[in-house]
Amino acid sequence: MDIAQFLVQVLNGVQYGFLLFLVASGLTLIFGIMGIINLAHGAFYMFGAYVAFWLTGVTGSLAAGILLGLPFIIAIGFLIERFAISFLYSRDHLYQVLLTYGLILIFNEMQKILWGTDFYSVPVPEVLSGSIPLTENQAYPVYRLFISLVCLGIAASLYLVIGRTRLGMMIRAGASNREMTQALGVDITKVFSVVFSLGAALAAFSGMIGAPVSAVYPGMGDHILIISFVVVVIGGIGSIKGAFIGAMLIGLADTFGKVLLPELASMTIYALMALVLLWRPQGLFGRPAT
Repeated sequence: MDIAQFLVQVLNGVQYGFLLFLVASGLTLIFGIMGIINLAHGAFYMFGAYVAFWLTGVTGSLAAGILLGLPFIIAIGFLIERFAISFLYSRDHLYQVLLTYGLILIFNEMQKILWGTDFYSVPVPEVLSGSIPLTENQAYPVYRLFISLVCLGIAASLYLVIGRTRLGMMIRAGASNREMTQALGVDITKVFSVVFSLGAALAAFSGMIGAPVSAVYPGMGDHILIISFVVVVIGGIGSIKGAFIGAMLIGLADTFGKVLLPELASMTIYALMALVLLWRPQGLFGRPAT
């Protein structure tokens, strides 16, 4: 592997890592902060990709499709939290698993009814369809760089919101002690509705912006859900910073694993998770159990 090929694979790994971070950050908000095991999180990723495909075909613009589709996804996330998830906060995790698994089945059936079982593709916006030459024989797509820049901006914004704003303070307080936070006058019900809707929107946005570089197909959220849980476990449950570092590690490990060890590629990310957990059972930035 020469330097140009190495650089291309690094860029591919980073871009994949950014997409994983969007999904995993939403999952760590819901799982780590709200304490909800949301198996349907990957379904939001899939639904976001299909909505982007549909609305891009209607409007002729991916940007318009995303701008129109995100409020729709946020509304769905809010309704699911209010009329389903909110009844599970004080119940055992088994109830959460059963309910969110049922949501997966509902989302999958809705997808088949609305769009069928065919594979679809979303065109890359014409303004971003070019490539940047790296060497005489190697070039890198502009759209992949655009994905990385957009995801980097969202990561920075999310970090600032969680760590530097009043909403972030209420989210962190509610995660630490829900009863005490509510006693201090914070409407934790509304806060958790916002968190769940934000998590769903992050997963859907990842599916929307990633649709032009991958096929849109039934069940595409199942694989991304498993990988996202791996990212959350590596980074530490409830840590946005951990989700970012974990996503970068998994993105690079998966990309280089497929290039250097194709026969063992499917094991690479799980081997990485095992090594991290042997070193730090709580994850890279997770809190030790007390």
